[in-house]
Amino acid sequence: MLGTGALGDLAATLRAARGVAAKRDIAAVAGRLSLSMDAAIPVGDDCAVIPDGDGFLLLAIEGFMNEFVARDPWFAGWCGVMVNVSDVAAMGGRPIAVVDALWADGENGAAPVLAGLRAAAEAYRIPIAGGHTNSRTDRGQLAVAILGRATHLLTSFDAHPSDRLVAAIDLRGRYREPFANWEAATDAAPARLVGDLEVLPSLAASGLAAAAKDISQGGLVGTAMMLAECSRVGAALDVARVPKPLGVPLARWLQTFPSYGFLLGVEPANVAAVLARFAARGIAAADIGEFTADHRVLIRDGRDAETIWDFAREPLIGCAPSEAFA
Repeated sequence: MLGTGALGDLAATLRAARGVAAKRDIAAVAGRLSLSMDAAIPVGDDCAVIPDGDGFLLLAIEGFMNEFVARDPWFAGWCGVMVNVSDVAAMGGRPIAVVDALWADGENGAAPVLAGLRAAAEAYRIPIAGGHTNSRTDRGQLAVAILGRATHLLTSFDAHPSDRLVAAIDLRGRYREPFANWEAATDAAPARLVGDLEVLPSLAASGLAAAAKDISQGGLVGTAMMLAECSRVGAALDVARVPKPLGVPLARWLQTFPSYGFLLGVEPANVAAVLARFAARGIAAADIGEFTADHRVLIRDGRDAETIWDFAREPLIGCAPSEAFA
């Protein structure tokens, strides 16, 4: 156990994390664009959702930090595909195609990014359907967008009080130093990568889960905060129950962006079946807490608890329907 003082220090570290600070920028952008949080399918999820016949088109885009593209351009290209297919899977969908926008200082600067993009597209069996390239700029920059489709949705808006909070993370990896990226995909067989992602749409179709979000740059706790805010609930996480690689400090792990990591809201009666789906794929999964009717996100260790965020005082990404925490 961490003890009260150590748990308080951990809470302060997570609250001030760079990934969480970046997520706070979403609220200002959503406000300036007058994006609706009260539509039938609100803005603020991993993908935009567009009704399409008997299902939904899923549209998402990811942009990458300049320092990341400069320091590890091949992996940045790989991540352009990987994080987008994760967004689609988090909503119960399957990818259709990606497009990229690349800026580089000459063809030599573009080459490793493009190589990473191609390698990931082949590994995840998804075509690169086009994009935009400018090789005459003063630095490398990258954005990648994806189109997917779902017949049954998982969303960030469907966690309910008393639902269990399940974390599923592929621990078969290592850090891609010096960044907080847990790399667990680049040396995996394509069939495994595709099969692992298939767990999410299968859970959506079976009705075993309705709420999900992929663990992003906000880390596990930051992602739980976003999921709770969109669903207009609170959450309490037991840090000792989080699936974690041996030897990795807890504070670092809770801020990590894993290659494969998802949080789900699951009814208590369905938890065992959900955990079994991930276990069958070799994915570490655990019930790490619950969603609550409170306005707060807490971390717990034994009987000790610390508040990470109180939505009644301040929004995080500002994507909850209006008056959600009044």
